[in-house]
Amino acid sequence: MKEILTGIADLIFPPRCAACDDLLKRHDPLPFCPSCLNGIHFIRSPLCPRCGIPFPAAEGEDHLCGDCLTMESPYAVARSVGRYEETLLTAIHRFKYRGKTGIGEMLGGIMADFAGGIWDMEAFERIVPVPLHRKRLRERGFNQAVILAQKLSKRFDIPLDFTSLQREVFTPPQVGLGREARSANVHGVFAVRHPERIAGRRILLVDDVFTTGSTLAECARVLIRARAEAVAVLTLARAVYDQGKEPDG
Repeated sequence: MKEILTGIADLIFPPRCAACDDLLKRHDPLPFCPSCLNGIHFIRSPLCPRCGIPFPAAEGEDHLCGDCLTMESPYAVARSVGRYEETLLTAIHRFKYRGKTGIGEMLGGIMADFAGGIWDMEAFERIVPVPLHRKRLRERGFNQAVILAQKLSKRFDIPLDFTSLQREVFTPPQVGLGREARSANVHGVFAVRHPERIAGRRILLVDDVFTTGSTLAECARVLIRARAEAVAVLTLARAVYDQGKEPDG
């Protein structure tokens, strides 16, 4: 019956690539045409076991990056599915800035597949998406992190909490800011409204893109301050740049 219903749906709404919108010939595990699929650069070892940044060398063992050697992080571990470039960048922009929420649901499924492959998801007791300020939420109409987190919550039966962590101060977008400016831009803007939901629990913090990690670190810091037992970070994409240099965007 499921196959029959899928076939009918394909006739009415034929599946399309999440990046280029070309028709897909069949239901593939990933919602991308062969060309766009080749444009996804999945992040694999060698990488930093704490922040998850990949190293340029194709071979070698995982080891701490320069930043993680010299700075403490409020989150225990961070991982991203792939690099924020080419196909993933295009798909995220269509989802986030053009309102293609259906693409976001598909991307959330990819995140769930990835997370289930690297972690024991039963270890997490709450999934918390990075919040938007209410003004930004009104402008966009949705929080992309919530849509991604919903897929994870449903797949692994982990409570989704999108009200405890709040963004209380409206700030300019992070795009175009350097690392120090990004960190200053988000300092003190988040707060936990319901600390009893956070205290003593292992939290999975979810967002779409990890750039310098300033926003995610500030969120994790606030959650730890609210007595979360531990915070892990999961994002769909990771902006990769030379450490010590400012990010491009």
